[in-house]
Amino acid sequence: MNVFIFGMGYSAVAAARAMRELIDPDLVVSGTTRTREKADRLLRTGLKVHAFDGRAPGLMLGADLKNAEKLIASVPPKDGVDPALQQHRKDLAASPKLEWICYYSTIGVYGDAGGAWIDEKAPLVPSSDRSADRVAAEQAWRDFAAEKGIPLAIFRLAGIYGPGRSTFDKMRDGSARRIIKPGQVFNRIHVDDIARLTALAARQNLSGTFNITDDEPAAPQDPIEYASKLSGLPLPDEVPFDEADLSDMARSFYDDCKRVSNAAIKKALGVELLYPSYRSGLRAIFDLEARQEDQ
Repeated sequence: MNVFIFGMGYSAVAAARAMRELIDPDLVVSGTTRTREKADRLLRTGLKVHAFDGRAPGLMLGADLKNAEKLIASVPPKDGVDPALQQHRKDLAASPKLEWICYYSTIGVYGDAGGAWIDEKAPLVPSSDRSADRVAAEQAWRDFAAEKGIPLAIFRLAGIYGPGRSTFDKMRDGSARRIIKPGQVFNRIHVDDIARLTALAARQNLSGTFNITDDEPAAPQDPIEYASKLSGLPLPDEVPFDEADLSDMARSFYDDCKRVSNAAIKKALGVELLYPSYRSGLRAIFDLEARQEDQ
């Protein structure tokens, strides 16, 4: 089986590994990245990598796109346009083997729900240009998949964490901040759950739009406090939201407050999450780091 990934980032590369474990150990994975450093690192893991920054077509993508059976699209849109579709729509349309697409979007497309529980039927009222771009990109991929007559799974991802990108890492490098905004909650999702759900969806060519979130939305300070208890790392001081020194982008994340249901993807695939809460996810990362230190 051949898989092509537009945007070989943290989640998509993990998904490729999971597809090798769950579908085909001989899976051939090709894809794109924007930097030479990232390309060199991915090449050493046995992946085939192409340069693509979205501003022009990738020069050497044609053959791999032609052979692709599964496609994961993980390149952020810009100004309402998806770079992969903008630059390679004709190649994808002409791909004779392509049978399934997965597009990684974001739960940011829903905007603010005032802390209420929502699911995939909730209206899309994005509160930032970034999230509005995602709404447009989702529709572009729906239109393309319909034209080609193949299934498309849109995965709306919550805040992603995992080994190397966890609360522990932020606490160690000093970037973790315990910002207090009463009533604020976020959903999160462990990268291994994204990977596993992508692989299972690819195996059955799942079609539809699904929230990829944990079971338990929680306040932003809760994972930090739990990580401190597990690890003994110093707990950052509390900072009221109104006094926090945040970038415009960081502050925009606090504009949205919602509890996002993942019931649809669990029903569609007949599975539960590996890490249904930040506690189980952080505990797994803590245990992994401990084993690595002992080796």
